[in-house]
Amino acid sequence: MSIEILYEDNHLLMVEKPVNLPVQQDQSNDDDLLNILKDDIKYRYQKPGNVYLGLVHRLDRPVGGAMVFAKTSKAASRLSDTIRKNEIDKTYLAVVRGVPDEATGYLVDYLVKDKKRNKVSVTSSQTKQAKKAELGYELLASENGLSLVKIHLYTGRPHQIRVQFASRNMPLFGDQKYGSKQNKPGQQISLWSHRLRFYHPVRQEEISKKSFPPDKYPWSKWNDILYA
Repeated sequence: MSIEILYEDNHLLMVEKPVNLPVQQDQSNDDDLLNILKDDIKYRYQKPGNVYLGLVHRLDRPVGGAMVFAKTSKAASRLSDTIRKNEIDKTYLAVVRGVPDEATGYLVDYLVKDKKRNKVSVTSSQTKQAKKAELGYELLASENGLSLVKIHLYTGRPHQIRVQFASRNMPLFGDQKYGSKQNKPGQQISLWSHRLRFYHPVRQEEISKKSFPPDKYPWSKWNDILYA
């Protein structure tokens, strides 16, 4: 499988994750991004033995787009600390069903995960193990009951974007888990990790890389906006 490299140096590897590829090995035993990248590094640099590649954040299996990995333990530790402090700017693109009431907004919820069902729901702040979830969004365009939104993720909770919009009756296009009443089986979820911006963990210079969703429906409805 060919993985597009967005940026690489001795400390970091940024790639475009393909849709429907797990980030790391799971119960499906399908190929996974982490091991594909390790094998690629081993081949390209003719490295003997095991290759180190630190996983510092994740994307849901059906979601594609920009991801960053650490090539050294020092970079992994510093990147993990950056993410923990919310000092990495994560921007996503999504197509949701419906139209937000406001052109720009800030969503705050408390989420709890049912690990047995692998499903997240909105709950009260008093619920045990509930975690605060925050994001900001900007409405870019709307057409025929669908809206293109840009999302700034301030916390990295499991399924956060999907749950927060679905709880407001705006499930993501193609999301079978949180929008089964409005989406059809087989539709691809329209959520994309668009940009990662952060300070390099070693050189302390700003790194900013973008990834763009595929030229397929419903993204293709707004190519003039996405690639402007």
